[in-house]
Amino acid sequence: MTAGRNPHFLTMTFPSAVSIREVGPRDGFQNEPETISTADKVALIERLARTGVKRIELTSFVRSDVVPQLADAAEVLGAVDVPEGVARSVLIPNQRGLELALRQRERFEQVGVFLSASETHNQRNVNRSIDESLVRLRAVIARAREAGLRVEAIISTSFGCPYEGPVQRDRVLSLAHLLAEAGAHEIAFGDTTGMANPLQVGEHFGAARAALGDGVQLTAHFHNTRGQGLANVLAALQAGCASFECSFGELGGCPVPPGSTGNIASEDLVSMLHEMGIETGIDLEELLDAARELRAVLGRPLGSHTLVAGPVDWSSSVTSSAGRRLR
Repeated sequence: MTAGRNPHFLTMTFPSAVSIREVGPRDGFQNEPETISTADKVALIERLARTGVKRIELTSFVRSDVVPQLADAAEVLGAVDVPEGVARSVLIPNQRGLELALRQRERFEQVGVFLSASETHNQRNVNRSIDESLVRLRAVIARAREAGLRVEAIISTSFGCPYEGPVQRDRVLSLAHLLAEAGAHEIAFGDTTGMANPLQVGEHFGAARAALGDGVQLTAHFHNTRGQGLANVLAALQAGCASFECSFGELGGCPVPPGSTGNIASEDLVSMLHEMGIETGIDLEELLDAARELRAVLGRPLGSHTLVAGPVDWSSSVTSSAGRRLR
């Protein structure tokens, strides 16, 4: 149990447990400057799948000339062996990507589709307008549901666009409503380039739940570009959000524009949630071991704080003394 809790903080209401989707094998690997070998990808995914995480995004069926780091999507999907009960997801850019993935339909249970809330970001990311993306995504969602797949729709730049600035919340929620109407089971709101702040996030998830009702799962996808990722998680939790996406080692980023850094680190998120008494089902030590293996594969330091400092140990004399001083 965490020492020295603030009694005023205890008046806040948080979920007792959250669902976490690990997106490092896709969102993380696709943004690395080097290409990770298929064998290393498979080994890392299998290690992640044994940490207790229940949802993993394995890869994406994108054009290899656009995202060469994921050119081995079919090989990775065909090779990974994950425990029963771990939901496997792939990101689908379009109808062709879905048909390629469906050649291995027995290897995954969920798909993700995506568009941006900003016209400029959508054009630069997928080279089409938002309206054009919606038309195509409706067809992809329908085909995915026909194949018995669970569908997550991700709305990028939900909290701000590096090209256009503020993104109107009504616009984001309108897109979310259209995607839910098209058949998406889950809507993820992406802070794609780390522009969100906690006040904005809390208001957003409160409005999203009111607008979309309880029939659609709401998920938060925060990047730590400006160091506000975990603060935004706290705000989302307080607004009732109980589903998050993260990346081990703080890998990731947006291919456009330059300077966009990784997702919140899975181990930092899990460490914080466990210290708050919120269940994740994930073994933090196992997750840290996976991040250490990733660090060895890449041969460089990673952005994760918990990977450097280790988990909080309230039994140690140093930490316990600090805890007493804080009280």
